[in-house]
Amino acid sequence: MIFESFSGANQAVFITVFISALVMGAVANKTNFCTMGAVSDLVNMGMTGRLRAWVLAMAVALIGVVVMESFGGVSFDITRPPYRSANFAWLEYLLGGFIFGIGMTLGSGCGHTTLIRLGGGNLKSIIVFSAIAVSAYFMVNPFPGSDKTLYSELFYYWMSPLSASLTTPQDLGSVFASMLGTDKSGTRMWAGIIIAILMLAYVFKARNFRKNYDNILAGFIVGLSVVVAWYASSSLVTINMEDEAYSWVQFASTDVWSMMAEGPQPRAVAIQSFTFINPTGETLGYIMSKFDSHYLTFGVIAVLGVLAGSFLWAVVSRKFRFEWFASFKDFVSHVIGGTLMGIGGVLALGCTIGQAITGISTLSMGSVLAFAGIFLGCYLTMKVQYYTL
Repeated sequence: MIFESFSGANQAVFITVFISALVMGAVANKTNFCTMGAVSDLVNMGMTGRLRAWVLAMAVALIGVVVMESFGGVSFDITRPPYRSANFAWLEYLLGGFIFGIGMTLGSGCGHTTLIRLGGGNLKSIIVFSAIAVSAYFMVNPFPGSDKTLYSELFYYWMSPLSASLTTPQDLGSVFASMLGTDKSGTRMWAGIIIAILMLAYVFKARNFRKNYDNILAGFIVGLSVVVAWYASSSLVTINMEDEAYSWVQFASTDVWSMMAEGPQPRAVAIQSFTFINPTGETLGYIMSKFDSHYLTFGVIAVLGVLAGSFLWAVVSRKFRFEWFASFKDFVSHVIGGTLMGIGGVLALGCTIGQAITGISTLSMGSVLAFAGIFLGCYLTMKVQYYTL
């Protein structure tokens, strides 16, 4: 789509992202797609249906990125967050994921699931959402009257020196190409294809999964939604100004914006897809700005879309139900869980969707570590909860 102004292009991107998030939210509610539930099913009952749906979403998203990058002329080397950064902050990915995994267990679900449940009438999720929003917001924004953030005070000084500076982007395709002396783009394509095939083989190997249409639908739609969001932010629109064609991201860059436009530079414009922890903090910033449109970002739109989709499905299916805490202990557990998710999700640069699906679609090694940390944190917390009952 070609536009003559940034505002029209921006609106097209936001509408596309909102619709995609809305469909994701409705399908996740319908099918009970839940990443914490996937780990719980495995740990407590030995069932792998929802885990396979999660892996299916990864495979679909990965295939989408391979197609766009190999045949669509799109580069995912510079994204928000920087999945392929040469700065390999391995401990931040692993520890952040681990903290997030603990938090999502205590909070009865990840950030995405919190939005799904909130849309379905679960009032407990308001508290979890608020805890995520506050902790995520102050991980990247200074405290009032200060230049200090939660990240700078808790993590920067001791974790930053441990990061490794790679000579290539940190995606598996680039690393393999460097080791083998092969072409990077070709190696990325074949690495993506092979890994996607292995994922799909694992997913559809189970006969029970092949018969469960809800799990297949959930995995396919969640993965496809991630692909649509990647496409919306990278290739959907073109802005034609003074006989020059710019993408959404190019036009919002500092140099082009200062030459072509007036007013403040748009916030958080980059090639990106779905993630739900930092955007929850951005939603708090949007509310604090008294709904100033300048603070309405891709991430905020994604949050609102998932909420709307879940709410619509809950109403249509007559499953909208109010739910509150069973006890004060339950309340405290969810507050702690939400706080840990906000801290861990920002530290790891993503959540069960943002890293374990969106990030893995770029073949980022950091995303693999974050996924491992999330799984481990959730698994161990469930085991502790089981043994303390």
